[in-house]
Amino acid sequence: MRPLPGALGVAAAAALWLLLLLLPRTRADEHEHTYQDKEEVVLWMNTVGPYHNRQETYKYFSLPFCVGSKKSISHYHETLGEALQGVELEFSGLDIKFKDDVMPATYCEIDLDKEKRDAFVYAIKNHYWYQMYIDDLPIWGIVGEADENGEDYYLWTYKKLEIGFNGNRIVDVNLTSEGKVKLVPNTKIQMSYSVKWKKSDVKFEDRFDKYLDPSFFQHRIHWFSIFNSFMMVIFLVGLVSMILMRTLRKDYARYSKEEEMDDMDRDLGDEYGWKQVHGDVFRPSSHPLIFSSLIGSGCQIFAVSLIVIIVAMIEDLYTERGSMLSTAIFVYAATSPVNGYFGGSLYARQGVSFLFRKEMDKADVYWGIPYPSYGVWHCLLHQFHSHLLPCFKSHSFWNNGGRLLHLFFCYSSSKSCWYNTWPKSVRFMEPAVIVCLGGILPFGSIFIEMYFIFTSFWAYKIYYVYGFMMLVLVILCIVTVCVTIVCTYFLLNAEDYRWQWTSFLSAASTAIYVYMYSFYYYFFKTKMYGLFQTSFYFGYMAVFSTALGIMCGAIGYMGTSAFVRKIYTNVKID
Repeated sequence: MRPLPGALGVAAAAALWLLLLLLPRTRADEHEHTYQDKEEVVLWMNTVGPYHNRQETYKYFSLPFCVGSKKSISHYHETLGEALQGVELEFSGLDIKFKDDVMPATYCEIDLDKEKRDAFVYAIKNHYWYQMYIDDLPIWGIVGEADENGEDYYLWTYKKLEIGFNGNRIVDVNLTSEGKVKLVPNTKIQMSYSVKWKKSDVKFEDRFDKYLDPSFFQHRIHWFSIFNSFMMVIFLVGLVSMILMRTLRKDYARYSKEEEMDDMDRDLGDEYGWKQVHGDVFRPSSHPLIFSSLIGSGCQIFAVSLIVIIVAMIEDLYTERGSMLSTAIFVYAATSPVNGYFGGSLYARQGVSFLFRKEMDKADVYWGIPYPSYGVWHCLLHQFHSHLLPCFKSHSFWNNGGRLLHLFFCYSSSKSCWYNTWPKSVRFMEPAVIVCLGGILPFGSIFIEMYFIFTSFWAYKIYYVYGFMMLVLVILCIVTVCVTIVCTYFLLNAEDYRWQWTSFLSAASTAIYVYMYSFYYYFFKTKMYGLFQTSFYFGYMAVFSTALGIMCGAIGYMGTSAFVRKIYTNVKID
């Protein structure tokens, strides 16, 4: 089997980086985050939902809050990132001007009938929090609280805003909820606010530091896990090199000795080992379309992960609302040539007719897996009136947009390899055990990092240590390749030539352990509850685990393929 030609891959990579350079930076609105004195400052109301169910969010005004007296604003454009994330900001109606203090004042009045009271009581019972934005800075507040006996419920009616400024920029925002009022039906509740501006020494570049949690993400256990994973890599690479090189050297010596024998001695000799399947080792895998599609999708997911992590390390994407998701979706669409090139060339090398209709099906292999889940989530989102509904429509748009690039690059190298016309009858080794055990070490290398990633996504923490994530990705690749090479050598030495699917599945089994860990995390590390959040959690974790498994499987296969080509090119074949 010959290696893939590199010219087309280099051209695709160059085109991808050019597209990334041309990608416009998303902003929350038209502002450049600079203000003149007395200039309008907008307070956006975003979402409200249970504190323990972060993804169960609704529009702020889905609760019977009232709107301020100001009816219009002079600026706002919804960004791509907000649309992809399902964010629908709504104007609060509060009149706020840069460096202009506002004394406590009533801005609206709620006519509390029984229906509105029941809505507030339900929100308080479920610990509803709401989120607001001022100049891209998030603010969180609680809807209300109950007394110790749980009989009376109180609504916070007074928003006390303290805004810090440095020069002509906003660098800090704090909210204090006061004015606790008992919820009594058929009464009127006045909502009030105040704004206090104060000078701050915080630099504009450092204004998001208060939202980060260095004590959590840079804890000693995080550093220790990275160090431990590096020790695993060094040990595993050394072990693989020592065992395989030493064993292969003996194999080459034995095969060379057999070449010097005459036919009679060779027939009486005990021939065994991986050389005996040289005529079948490059035989096309079973279900070549599905296999090549998975390899192409895995290479694309790896490219997306690598590029997004690098961009996040350089650009601090967590400081801009929705920028991480929009970058990931854009890169996924832009890297479709990676899928087409690796998957298409592998499919062509297996000697199967290259049909355009089948390539159309191939483009949807990865996204076809979560689509049934998306259908269920779509129904749940409608049922619960969640604001996340636009996010799923955007996913479909970007996936379909990338299919054209995928199809353009799928017609690539079509060189095939020689193999026996009829498969050789050999004794087979059951690969099920290899597949099940193959994912343990890769999972062990990323186990701690999974906890931090889960916590950042399912809890109120912002993940910002992308340098750690890059190191873990490199470690995962090395460990996966080493494990699959060892598994493949054992399989071939048992004279079983079915190494393609075995190498893929043994690496992809990492996803099974990650998904099993997600059950432990849900029941022992979170306080999530309800059909909406539970289905969302396990559905998203299934999609995440599937993507991770496809990526690891592709990495394992590519490394193993290079290993197999190397050992068989060094053996003289009769």
